[in-house]
Amino acid sequence: MAIEKAVIKKCAREAGFDLAGVASAEPFLAARTIALERLGQGLMGGMAWYTEARVLRGTEPQAILPGVRSIISMAVSYHRHPGQLQPMHGQVARYAWGRDYHNMLKQRCKQFVRLLEKEVGATFAHKAYVDDGPMLDREVARRAGVGFTGKNTNSLTKIGSWTFLAQVLTDLEIAPDKPQAKSCGTCTACMPACPTGAITAPYVLDSNKCIAYLTIEHRGPIDRALRPLMGSWVFGCDICQDVCPVNHKLAKPTSGSALSTENASLDLIGLLEMTEEEFNAKFQGTPIRRAKHAGMQRNACIALGNMRDAKAVTPLARALRDAAPLVRGHAAWALGRIGTPDALQVLVEAQVSETDTSVREEIALALSVP
Repeated sequence: MAIEKAVIKKCAREAGFDLAGVASAEPFLAARTIALERLGQGLMGGMAWYTEARVLRGTEPQAILPGVRSIISMAVSYHRHPGQLQPMHGQVARYAWGRDYHNMLKQRCKQFVRLLEKEVGATFAHKAYVDDGPMLDREVARRAGVGFTGKNTNSLTKIGSWTFLAQVLTDLEIAPDKPQAKSCGTCTACMPACPTGAITAPYVLDSNKCIAYLTIEHRGPIDRALRPLMGSWVFGCDICQDVCPVNHKLAKPTSGSALSTENASLDLIGLLEMTEEEFNAKFQGTPIRRAKHAGMQRNACIALGNMRDAKAVTPLARALRDAAPLVRGHAAWALGRIGTPDALQVLVEAQVSETDTSVREEIALALSVP
């Protein structure tokens, strides 16, 4: 059954998407090669779920939906302008300001399928993904003409890169769109702007250095050399998107009422003092829960250390006495960064009673910093 692309795009708009395009269902061979190379080079950090098997499946549409003929790529803007960051607050990437977008996008995908079934007068085989499946969504968007891949590895669309992507695989026959011919050209604005140097070459991202990876996916201690470079980011990072000329020119503010701003920034002292139960209750149904209680407290310590505000000494001292070893170690680092007499005295006292080897090392290093 052949379907007009105009019908696809009409249904996508009615379902709440800003952009839609159609990709062929041929294997993504070039993207597969690149993804496997990145994986082999260790650039995917400690994301154990990102495996060779996942890449192989995600680049072979027939393995996901036998009989697939087309892949519909859709995008919706989540861009909102950040307000002034309050004192002692940490920054959160825009996509995580509100509720978890996965549920919202999945509902919109279901609505899109219902609308399309009504248009064609029949049901059809389909499978939808947001970014929780194996498909390489940015590569699908590129092939479908929805966006092109920037040097920061984000998908740059005609409404900017602050977009959520979704794909619907289907056995409907739809003429594919042409991939976008645009590129970043000679622009490299994102590369020097990255504080940790995570964009190691055009189109190459080392997750091990990426603030988004470090604050969300990474579960252990963060490299001491990277901590001062993380600024006040506690969940994700938008820097490479903030400096992108495409966003300056084209970014479209979201019109979605479902995208709230309740977590546009986070009270760092409040994070340090939350119990795990309070953390889970406050961030239930939001992306922030992905970083876990101890992970967010670790991130709060780093942000407070970078702010070097003496008001943080007392809450950091409490974290150094009561928190998990991961948090105690980073609290020690933060107290060393603040470096006031009170902060150093807290470290001296903690050195006497601390039994965890890694935390003792952090305390000793914090006290040795001139």
